[in-house]
Amino acid sequence: MFTTVLMIEKPLTPADVEMVTTLHGDEPVSFVVLMQPRGDQDRLLRALDDVALGHLDEAAGENRVPEGEEAAPPAERSLAHSLEALHAAGAEAVGEVVAKHPLDLLRTVVEQTKADEVIVLTAPHFVEEFFHRDWTSRARHKVGVPVLKLFAQGQEEE
Repeated sequence: MFTTVLMIEKPLTPADVEMVTTLHGDEPVSFVVLMQPRGDQDRLLRALDDVALGHLDEAAGENRVPEGEEAAPPAERSLAHSLEALHAAGAEAVGEVVAKHPLDLLRTVVEQTKADEVIVLTAPHFVEEFFHRDWTSRARHKVGVPVLKLFAQGQEEE
């Protein structure tokens, strides 16, 4: 069985589930899902990304979305939804919400599960990517397995 650590920031959509469950053809895959809640320290970067993508309404509304400790309950619901969707697609899946130090936890999970790969499934983050501060760039320096970046398809909003 192929083991994938899947880092997400929003609930998986049906298109996301199909994409990650079919990447390896007919080979069975198990997932360890790490759900990263929104952190208030990223508000400016998200607003800049929204502007770069032409989503001016979203940039103006960045302060209305729960962040920090307030983001934990929506993150738990997003994780539960995502695990249910992976199970419904026939995949084995477990997961947890990342409270702190996501990249340290990622390294630990990869080592403990002997994961074959890491997939970072995220919306585009142009500013972070340009400065190599995005999860994918930083994860490549932390884990000893391939790290694949995929863009989430049509994210659902909480």
